[in-house]
Amino acid sequence: MKKIIILAALAAIVAAYFIFDLGQYFTLQGIKQAVSQWEAFYAENPVAVLAGFFAIYVAVTAASIPGAGIMTLAAGALFGLVTGTILVSFASTIGATLAFLSSRYVLRDTIEARFGERLKAINAGLERDGAFYLFSLRMIPAFPFFVVNLVMGLTRIRTWTYVWVSQLGMLLGTIAYVNAGTQLARIESTSGLLSPVLIGSFVFLGIVPWLAKLVTGFIKRRKVYAGFTRPKKFDRNLVVIGAGSAGLVSAYIAAQVKASVTLVEANEMGGDCLNTGCVPSKAIIKSAKVAAMMRHADRYGLEPVEPKVPFKAVMARVLDTVKAIEPHDSVERYTDLGVDVVKGYATIIDPWTVEIARNDGGSQRLTTRSIIIASGAEPVVPPIPGMDTSGYLTSETMWDAFAQMDKAPARIAVLGGGPIGCELSQALARLGSQVTQVEMAAQVLGREDDDVSDLARAVLTESGVRLLTGHKAVRIEDGVLITEADGAEVPVPFDALIVAVGRKARLTGFGLETIGVDTARTVTTDEFLATKFPNIFAAGDVAGPYQFTHTASHQAWYASVNALFGMFRKFKADYRVIPAVTFLDPEIARVGINEREAAEQGIAVEVTRYEIDDLDRAIAESETKGFVKVLTPAGGKDTVLGATIVGAHAGELLAEYVLAMKHGIGLNKILGTIHSYPTMAEANKFAAGNWKKAHKPEAVLKWVERYHAWMRG
Repeated sequence: MKKIIILAALAAIVAAYFIFDLGQYFTLQGIKQAVSQWEAFYAENPVAVLAGFFAIYVAVTAASIPGAGIMTLAAGALFGLVTGTILVSFASTIGATLAFLSSRYVLRDTIEARFGERLKAINAGLERDGAFYLFSLRMIPAFPFFVVNLVMGLTRIRTWTYVWVSQLGMLLGTIAYVNAGTQLARIESTSGLLSPVLIGSFVFLGIVPWLAKLVTGFIKRRKVYAGFTRPKKFDRNLVVIGAGSAGLVSAYIAAQVKASVTLVEANEMGGDCLNTGCVPSKAIIKSAKVAAMMRHADRYGLEPVEPKVPFKAVMARVLDTVKAIEPHDSVERYTDLGVDVVKGYATIIDPWTVEIARNDGGSQRLTTRSIIIASGAEPVVPPIPGMDTSGYLTSETMWDAFAQMDKAPARIAVLGGGPIGCELSQALARLGSQVTQVEMAAQVLGREDDDVSDLARAVLTESGVRLLTGHKAVRIEDGVLITEADGAEVPVPFDALIVAVGRKARLTGFGLETIGVDTARTVTTDEFLATKFPNIFAAGDVAGPYQFTHTASHQAWYASVNALFGMFRKFKADYRVIPAVTFLDPEIARVGINEREAAEQGIAVEVTRYEIDDLDRAIAESETKGFVKVLTPAGGKDTVLGATIVGAHAGELLAEYVLAMKHGIGLNKILGTIHSYPTMAEANKFAAGNWKKAHKPEAVLKWVERYHAWMRG
């Protein structure tokens, strides 16, 4: 109702403008005649004329009716320079603010519902630099002020900021027009009121805040580098510390654009993902799945058999898998690409100097224009009494330890209910160990929706995992993990303890604290992935906020391009579409927001679901556990805000939704895309079909039904 009242008021003003032909007064000749008629009345009734003029000016500006410029001339002619300037300055600001608020109240919610994701970056920029943008627009006469009012109303700029910047930004233009109005009788055309020199002056004043910002940034940079001596020339364009995913991609990009780049790695090339994370874990997960299929071969019409698990052979296969992929990330390959690979420990001496303690016993000091820190992350080990003497393993140390064993540990305790803990628990249970998984929270995979967590619990239990959620680990003694739940202690005896409670950024040993690079949980960076030093960047797990190999590679592009070409143009890291997969069986894959996050962020969504047990290919392969769940905006728009897939090959199926979100493809287009039959990918099409069914035009279909009945006679 309030919106209707606002629209009605604006419509009434606009209607009056046309009904009473008020446009004739907003011409140069019309205003000259009006001024001559009102001069005598103003002399006798100054307050009434001032108040009436003020109200009309506010109404004209608020309704975005053309004529404010002509009225400004009239103010100069009627009231003189000082009074006219004061009157117009405040009337124009109030009117502009009313137009701004009307646009915000009537249109913004609708615009945000339709283009919310696209507006996020704009609003973030306005939150930071809104006053600068607005001041520049107000100072440049080429931008129609009524357009500025309406467009700014659609943003998140603060109202008070809008008011004072508009008041200040329009002041010089107001003075120029009011002053011209004092000579109204001599003006024959409005086109010559502002000379090129005057317009140029306004433009210059409009960019003054930006020039000031550049100067301030330059001073800040000089201050940051105070106390350090910049080399006159450099040995390298770029030094990259760490040869995990982020480091490898950074070095690769630098080499491809013919920059001189050194990549420093103290341990194995490929980082955690190749050597202790993604690759070995997926290898053991596959072996475990085969074992589970043998146990349940009756699902496929075959006779089930309890598999014999030669654990040493299983682990040998895991290590062989790592070795097979090693050449992709090897020193030899990167050397051939043009990267100077140095095995050793790097320490940043100053913003342009890196000292390397080489693994061969030598040392090397390099000067470089830019540095990328890609040191990765390491497992978190909680300070539980008895942990240090427990012989615990982590996702990094377990592979070498297990490779030495002839058979799998009989009893394994896994501490942690996140993706790593769940994946390892299921795999090791399927390979024959008695696995007890301990999680302090009420559910595993706590970032997922309840239905996803519940399904994860069910498949873990089905795989033989004893799952203790709501249990806090309190101490370790004599090969027993003591947990506590509801005030009672629950002992968990183990032959092997795997700690999988999370990972933390590797921040020490690189000289960051010595030169003053800010660190908290990660290296502190700006939106361009630069640290407090504009030439030192961070990418991957050490920079956060995500700990995914694919995100590290994604960040590496921004870090390396900004490091090498940032003086020409810098790119903000884009985190809008980040997929993630938990490799349980069935897999759990997600992109965008889920129901939990939508509720936390106050986003109204519609949830569309398709159960995979209805899919032909899933039925044929006895892989019917899971579902596809898609979130779209409430109100019927088919834009994908998020998707969660639980099922066989969910990680591969998710790619379609990642593509859709990245490039603005809606569910209607997914539904209209041919998917091969029979494939698991059809689940995405059927989910889109369910959304379409929920939005079929029932009223239209009733008329269509009548039409068909009529056609039958």
